[in-house]
Amino acid sequence: MKKILLSATALSFALTASAFAADLPSRKAPVVLPPPPPMWTGFYAGVNVGGTVDASSSTYVANGPLFLNGTPGAAPFASATSAAAAAAGTAYPGTNNSGFLGGGQVGYNYQFGAYTGPGRSWVVGIEADIQGVTATGGGTNVISAAPLASPPFLVPGNVVGGGTYASKSLDYIGTVRGRIGALINPALLVYVTGGLAYGGANSSTSQYLAGTAPAFGPFFTPGWGASGSYSDTRTGWTAGAGLEWMFWPNWSAKVEYLYYDLGTVNYSSGASGSFINAGPGAGQPLFLNGTWTTVRFDGHIFRAGLNYHFNWAAPAPVLAKF
Repeated sequence: MKKILLSATALSFALTASAFAADLPSRKAPVVLPPPPPMWTGFYAGVNVGGTVDASSSTYVANGPLFLNGTPGAAPFASATSAAAAAAGTAYPGTNNSGFLGGGQVGYNYQFGAYTGPGRSWVVGIEADIQGVTATGGGTNVISAAPLASPPFLVPGNVVGGGTYASKSLDYIGTVRGRIGALINPALLVYVTGGLAYGGANSSTSQYLAGTAPAFGPFFTPGWGASGSYSDTRTGWTAGAGLEWMFWPNWSAKVEYLYYDLGTVNYSSGASGSFINAGPGAGQPLFLNGTWTTVRFDGHIFRAGLNYHFNWAAPAPVLAKF
């Protein structure tokens, strides 16, 4: 009887200890949650708005002597020094075409692996954009040159004067660029970018020149002006940097800077000149100049944008079991 009682007591104690042990906290190693999956990979589209600042805010307009004193003069497009000495001159009208822009962009990103820490996860991609531009600039310069002595008509005291007007503008500008950046945190990307730039570039020049010949009396020599223009799609390059923040599922906001360079354009503006209308040289050209223009299309773009990401994947919840 005593043996049966002891066995029952031992069994009861074992069951109680087992139940008590089951209620104690687990001593297993903590469950390590995996990092969230990549969320930048996929296509996106969006809009942007900003401004552009002209990097070359003046246009070069020059005159080369074609005909002087009734005989052929120096070769066309002579140097500025020769031109000024032969009843010609140069002008730099201000043509700052800074203004506003706005448009849209599409692109694709690829994130290399899950985020594991600042600067350890990389994102590459490609983006294309196009913007309309409200940037037109124009200005006028007055030209006044006192020619060197060149008998019989150009003598000390003869003066050539006139005005030059030039303008330039961009109708639109677009880019196709590669992007590469690093994640500061899972939702914040800093990147550099560069590639092709293109735009609708326009420029025009008009000039009027006339002279006086006091050696033949106080009279004005009538003149005529010249004009020319350029309009075409230009291609070049662009480079810059930006910051993009995934602030909500599928949505990101960015700020970006780009420098673009569409190159330099040279075009002829025709010929301008003046006739002697009195004295022994009446009816002969006092001067005849070829006019040409050099203008560069480059500048800085500052803009902000909003993107919708079509393939955005939220990190899946992980349930830890004890």
